Amino acid sequence: MTPSNEGQRQPLLFKQSGLDWVDLDNIDLPRTNADGKAVIEPTAEQRYLFDTQGWLLIPGLLDADEIEQMREYCERLHADPDSLEESQRSPIAGPLEKLTDHPFIVGFMNEFLTNPDLTSQDCYGFRMESTSLCVRSEGEGHFGPHNGSGLWRMPGDSHHYRCVPGKAHSGLTCVVWELNEVEHGGGGTLLVNGSHKAAFLPPVQDPDSPLWTTYSCPAGSLLLFCEGTTHSTAPWTSSERDRIAIFSRYNYVNSKWHKWQPHPQHLASMPAQRQTLFRPVHVEGNLVDAV
Repeated sequence: MTPSNEGQRQPLLFKQSGLDWVDLDNIDLPRTNADGKAVIEPTAEQRYLFDTQGWLLIPGLLDADEIEQMREYCERLHADPDSLEESQRSPIAGPLEKLTDHPFIVGFMNEFLTNPDLTSQDCYGFRMESTSLCVRSEGEGHFGPHNGSGLWRMPGDSHHYRCVPGKAHSGLTCVVWELNEVEHGGGGTLLVNGSHKAAFLPPVQDPDSPLWTTYSCPAGSLLLFCEGTTHSTAPWTSSERDRIAIFSRYNYVNSKWHKWQPHPQHLASMPAQRQTLFRPVHVEGNLVDAV
């Protein structure tokens, strides 16, 4: 690839502080996660749906044994956190830790979030910046729409969405692991399709607005959405099961919205590659040699 970019069919992206383009065809994106599992890349259909809707649902991504272990840990964390060591009182601890860089998460973030100049086989090109546990029983939760218009956010806001033909970047990106079944209209996250690109304020102050969409899914499903997509919580309606979900946010290497940090003892115990998810927020020299 030459600086003139002659014959280049990929979207244009300047290198960090360099007089050249990023060679998007030869980026050394991680092919395995910290557990040595092969990265799962989003399909062409999944990329298209996320780009046009601002959100994507992957049903039943976890197996039954994983779900049971994770659900039990979440229930313990919610009801009896003192029974856990202080460093383990977190939705990324215990059996939940491997969700932080699940093979599909890495593949998705490689596509929509990674900084191509700050990634290698041992270092993720994106950061994980927050996590929280959501446990809701029947009647809990409230309607509260927010965000939208990700194409028009100010620089540094993080809630933005940028795209050119053939490439898109979702700034602050939310990942929701649903560990119990969610019925359609039963209290799952509400979303407004395409609102991450909207130039106008969404008229959705009524929870019954036809502009809202939602989903149903089995336990172990994954929801991803751009934080620049208008979304809302909703009251949980099931009397048979609680909503047990883990909400996490991912961001660029050089950007941070939340104040959350993992417990230092827990962080130090993680595999080296996984630790790169939580490295400091800056660009210069922020390519970690995790080996």
